[in-house]
Amino acid sequence: MKVYKTAIEGVLLLAPQRYGDARGYFVESFNAARFNQMTGLDICFVQDNESRSSRGVIRGLHYQKAPYSQAKLVRVVVGKVLDVVVDLRKSSPTFGKYLAIELSGENGLQLFIPKGFAHGYAVLSEEAVFQYKCDAYYHPEAECGIAWNDPDLGIKWPINTEDAILSEKDCKHPIFKNASLFE
Repeated sequence: MKVYKTAIEGVLLLAPQRYGDARGYFVESFNAARFNQMTGLDICFVQDNESRSSRGVIRGLHYQKAPYSQAKLVRVVVGKVLDVVVDLRKSSPTFGKYLAIELSGENGLQLFIPKGFAHGYAVLSEEAVFQYKCDAYYHPEAECGIAWNDPDLGIKWPINTEDAILSEKDCKHPIFKNASLFE
């Protein structure tokens, strides 16, 4: 596994080693000891989630507030998405900035998102199967979100507003400056 720092402190891009032949490929998608050694972190993931979505779906931007904040390790098994994280840490030099990375079943990349970030993605393929590990359990009372199309964030989504497929809940998130953020 190779680990790459990104432009936002704490967000890491991981490239697990794939072994391929005429049958397809094999990849060890997660190994706790190797992950902690390679990243320098001491993370214990406690919940795995998976979603399947079709082209044009945008999920997010989601996060959980303390004391239920979640660090996540995300990846795409099938298809392709534009994965987006927004720094909500008020003391961070990149507060309010976003990072967008294409994750796909083909490139096999994974993104580690520390606590203190909103997360979302847009599906770019006919369908996408998205998996993520969380280091804290889901707590609905701590669930928060930010409008995916907030003009102040200026996220360059590859989907036109009129073509975006959103949940009812994601349509109601506040804009960044009105969101309940991290200290």
